[in-house]
Amino acid sequence: MNFVSADSIRAAFSAAMSAMYRTEVPAYGTLMELVADVNAATLKAQPELLARLEDTDSLDRISEERHGAIRLGTAAELSMMRRAYAVMGMFPVGYYDLSAAGVPVHSTAFRPVADASLKINPFRVFTSLLRLDLIADEKLRKEAEETLAKRNIFTAGAVELIEIAEKQGGLTQEQADKFVAEVLETFRWHDKANVSAELYHRLHDAHRLIADVVSFKGPHINHLTPRTLDIDAVQTQMPARNISPKAVVEGPPTRKCAVLLRQTSFKALEEAVSFTDAAGEWKAGTHTARFGEIEQRGIALTPKGRGLYDALLDKTRARIRPAPDGSNAAEYVRILGEVFEEFPDTWAEIREQGLGYFAYSVADRSKAKSELSAANLDSLIAEGAIQFDPIVYEDFLPVSAAGIFQSNLGDDDTQEFTESPNQKRFEADLGATVLNEFEHYARIERESVEGALKALAFTAAAE
Repeated sequence: MNFVSADSIRAAFSAAMSAMYRTEVPAYGTLMELVADVNAATLKAQPELLARLEDTDSLDRISEERHGAIRLGTAAELSMMRRAYAVMGMFPVGYYDLSAAGVPVHSTAFRPVADASLKINPFRVFTSLLRLDLIADEKLRKEAEETLAKRNIFTAGAVELIEIAEKQGGLTQEQADKFVAEVLETFRWHDKANVSAELYHRLHDAHRLIADVVSFKGPHINHLTPRTLDIDAVQTQMPARNISPKAVVEGPPTRKCAVLLRQTSFKALEEAVSFTDAAGEWKAGTHTARFGEIEQRGIALTPKGRGLYDALLDKTRARIRPAPDGSNAAEYVRILGEVFEEFPDTWAEIREQGLGYFAYSVADRSKAKSELSAANLDSLIAEGAIQFDPIVYEDFLPVSAAGIFQSNLGDDDTQEFTESPNQKRFEADLGATVLNEFEHYARIERESVEGALKALAFTAAAE
């Protein structure tokens, strides 16, 4: 039996999701056009960037790159979603506790992990599970639990095909096409709520995100995010496309050597929905949830580099925090840039100080003078025999994610939750352990060193 590759299924699903979201949220289409224009202009202005993307086989993935985000309500939903993602070659990487930032969820990112799979299609979904245990009102918590227990966010066809894929080890082309169509329904927008307007407003008062997760038939994709090569240009040009950006780009400041992840977005849409009244009749209302987001990805940082990043971000926010209304945006950006001057801004310094992960490859075999061993890596680089390129950060930042969530849930939404990370509980609900991203990037770097040394040795032996 001929099975379609998981990479092909993921690519088809990503394309179908993008087409559906473009129909549901027309501003997303405008955003995609803006990002494409900015990326083309950036590559034209920076031929050296174009050359490195071509040399590392990363150019083709830029236009296809996007991530989505969904919020689930129960452990059963999370477990089945994991199984659906697995059919598409997407696996849980990292654990994120957003309660510390005032958002009652914990999360992981489902994505491909192999380099070849990322190059084919790097689609990822930031997937959050609602922390009902953080709802202080016991009566409201019970009502939310009862509401969630009644819904099924997956079609019967989707569940059947997931089980078929697990049993036979893959899907045929016909089955894969049906799988994409069936699973897409889980992410579709539904404008009829599962709750009364009265319950919706009580959930909303506890936290807007709680109302978003509990009140509807399914989780609905709440944003799709294209990748840009120049987020500052996108931020500046959004108003000219009739898109109003959030006041401040989340993440690190503008740098020559981009680190981790920078994100911006446009405000969530106020959308027409219907709620049932006491008589069971549908009554018009509104709900705010879905928005547009853009990201720029930089180098993956080592634990040392991440520690420095977190310390500098904390230092910045001890001096100033972005005002919800954007009134201090310019001052925040100035202070952020000033504080981050402590973080080296050349690839050589970042590598020498052990702050980031790099992929190593052969530059010029004829220049190798030192013994071909990992211990002599610095010498081989200095000689020009080996070169290094930053490994792209494929994951997320909890503070940035929370900042995006909060700015789009409503600037007046300031409820606080006790910080309570619980990775063991999350993994039990997930039905799997999450991959440690630091260990993963370290392995990629280590294997690239070994590969470069082997390539040099092979060439030397052939001479």
